[in-house]
Amino acid sequence: MPRPFRFGVNLLTSAPADEWRAKCGRAEELGYDVILVPDHLGMVAPFPALVAAAEATERPRVGTFVLNAGFWNPTLLAREVTTTNDLTGGRLELGLGTGYVQAEHDTAGLPFGSPRERVDHLRYTVQELERLLDAAECRVPLLLGGNGDRMLRLTAAHADIAAFTGASLEPGSTTGKLAPVDAAGFDQRVARYREFAADRTEPAELNLLIQQVAVTDDPASALKPLLDRRPDLSLEQVVDLPVMLIGTLEQITAKLRALRDQHGFSYLTVLEPHLEAFAPVMAELRRNPVAAHTHPLLGSPHE
Repeated sequence: MPRPFRFGVNLLTSAPADEWRAKCGRAEELGYDVILVPDHLGMVAPFPALVAAAEATERPRVGTFVLNAGFWNPTLLAREVTTTNDLTGGRLELGLGTGYVQAEHDTAGLPFGSPRERVDHLRYTVQELERLLDAAECRVPLLLGGNGDRMLRLTAAHADIAAFTGASLEPGSTTGKLAPVDAAGFDQRVARYREFAADRTEPAELNLLIQQVAVTDDPASALKPLLDRRPDLSLEQVVDLPVMLIGTLEQITAKLRALRDQHGFSYLTVLEPHLEAFAPVMAELRRNPVAAHTHPLLGSPHE
């Protein structure tokens, strides 16, 4: 049987206390299972934001999506994790990544390093955290994500949750500009992860970060701003991307059930701007989680 769906929202924008509590309360009211925060300069500071989110809600778990390992010393990070887990009543989920925005490292006066060096540092951080958190008897679910083979191996070996973004850093970008991975490339990366994870005794939960949500019968209008910026992509190519949910409610839910059936994606995360738009999708998937679907895995909603 497939895993039940789980839904998270990544809250990107800082706010005064009352507004932050209201935003987190709204996420709970809409039915989100996890309230998440990123780790980028200019956005919320992760751990105080999560403590406040937990105080404003009762049911959702809280988590980082994801911490930039290059910003953190593992020993000091372990202190943050154990304290935050205690203050949130054991509701913390810890997401870690290598970091991909060189400009943020430059601003912070921290080394960025090569992709190999960043993965090596993340591996060291994960190993140290496992040791330190075990010693503190603090067990939090670990989420790791990435596209390259070395990251997928690390994720397969250590993660409770394997996260996929469906995007990769544009070559030469220092500001974190991402380009979407097409459906075939996405399938290949998931298959590669499964090769590395074949010997696991317990399969990881698979997470997918959704980039855009629009419940509509006019996908061309919904995607016009993106298509204007990316004239190299056709409407059909964009709609077919796994991380784009553009179409009628029936078409979107069919696409997500197909992604779960074929690849195992049961934990879906949306970005804050789509907090409200994704709510009817969650409600329909919960109302009818195993409905038959007739669309191809990533079929276009306008077909």
